[in-house]
Amino acid sequence: MDAKLRVGSPDRARELAVFATAVAGGSFSAAGRALGLTPSAVSRTIDRIEARLGVRLMVRTTRLLTLTAEGQAYLGAARRILADLDDAERQIADQGAPRGRLRVSAAFSHGRLLIVPLLGEFARLYPHILVDISLSDAIADIAGGQADVAIRFGLLPDSPLTARRIGETGRVIVASPDYLARCGTPGIPEDLHDHNCLNFNFRRAEPVWPFRKDGRDYALTVQGNVEANNGETLGQLARDGVGITRVGRFSVAEDLAAGRLVPLLEAFNPGDAEQIHAVFLGGANLPARVRVFVDYIASRLR
Repeated sequence: MDAKLRVGSPDRARELAVFATAVAGGSFSAAGRALGLTPSAVSRTIDRIEARLGVRLMVRTTRLLTLTAEGQAYLGAARRILADLDDAERQIADQGAPRGRLRVSAAFSHGRLLIVPLLGEFARLYPHILVDISLSDAIADIAGGQADVAIRFGLLPDSPLTARRIGETGRVIVASPDYLARCGTPGIPEDLHDHNCLNFNFRRAEPVWPFRKDGRDYALTVQGNVEANNGETLGQLARDGVGITRVGRFSVAEDLAAGRLVPLLEAFNPGDAEQIHAVFLGGANLPARVRVFVDYIASRLR
């Protein structure tokens, strides 16, 4: 099509929208109601498209609109173009003012204790972002569309996802003063064989805790009668005097500061730390809402 015809033509996007809406609604009257036009205005628009293309796109009766083969092809093109236009406008809008639903997945304890307390300020900074947060120790499938950002601990498997380090957490062995008064305080790691050791119930082939003695790292098998899938629950059980546990320091920081839990065997702590990452689908089309959220939590947690 020549340049003169393109320049002199009415708004093509508007024409495409009128045509697609007429087909979806099944009549010019329905399309007019949806678009704020009269049925005659809708009819003139369709006539104009057909005259420009030199083909009939639809057969019109008083009750029915039936697309011709050319009309079917034009409808498919119209829907693709309108969808691309919507996507382009959303991306530009995101760059100006981040907006839209942001689905965040975080581990239960870390999310409740460290991520959720940050959301109030984030919501004030970015009022057009709807934060949809799920706390679970299950692994969200980001590539499968279950989340936009996930907070993950430890080593990450190879994947096409982008990972940004936002912090790390050390481990600490703790028990309550009441438990230690009843059962004694372990002086060396091997004393744990005489104690009720509360463990995680996932990601372990066997319940072992790492230690370092005389410059040598080794693992000690421990046993207990309660297991849980998050450090906050294990910390609560330890606080209630059920036994001794080894958890991320962040999950028991308040109890340690208040004296409700006591750190044990620190001289044998191997200093192991789990890195914490924000994981998301990166690339050139990264939504602004994902970018600003990851930047925000990285700056606060570090």
